Amino acid sequence: MANRNIEKILTRCITDNKENVYRLSYSYVKNKEDALDIVQDSIYKAISSIDLLKDPEAVKSWYYRIVVNTALDFLRKQKKVQVVDEETILSNSPGTEDVYQDIDLERTLDDLPDKYRSVIVLRYFEDLKIDEVAEVLNENVNTIKTRLYQALQLLRVTMNDEYSKEVK
Repeated sequence: MANRNIEKILTRCITDNKENVYRLSYSYVKNKEDALDIVQDSIYKAISSIDLLKDPEAVKSWYYRIVVNTALDFLRKQKKVQVVDEETILSNSPGTEDVYQDIDLERTLDDLPDKYRSVIVLRYFEDLKIDEVAEVLNENVNTIKTRLYQALQLLRVTMNDEYSKEVK
């Protein structure tokens, strides 16, 4: 009976967070099909390992951790070779309207090491609190604060370097 209750909680978490989880997956792989595969794999992993969930209150961070780890595993397997989807190619090709929607920031984020990118994505794109990020990444809160600070410093330095190159 208790297991059935946890299944309901997990199902509700998966349903309520489907857009966020897709966006989180997409932020790692930059490809619609791969992001959907990651979401699907994550759901399968969560359902098949539901017995490992000790605290039903922590189901969201537990599930997000599965999604992040699945995305990172995917990237490792792909050796970071990214297939660019048609929409991205079209939006960056000449002859289309110039839209610079944070392309420099996206590229800079992509260049960050995974441990920093994960913290930035979860904190600012998924709007998780520091303690939630720590729970998702299975790290100490102070470690997350340090990584967040270091990641922001790296982003700031890189973005300033890019800006100074453009000015010269």
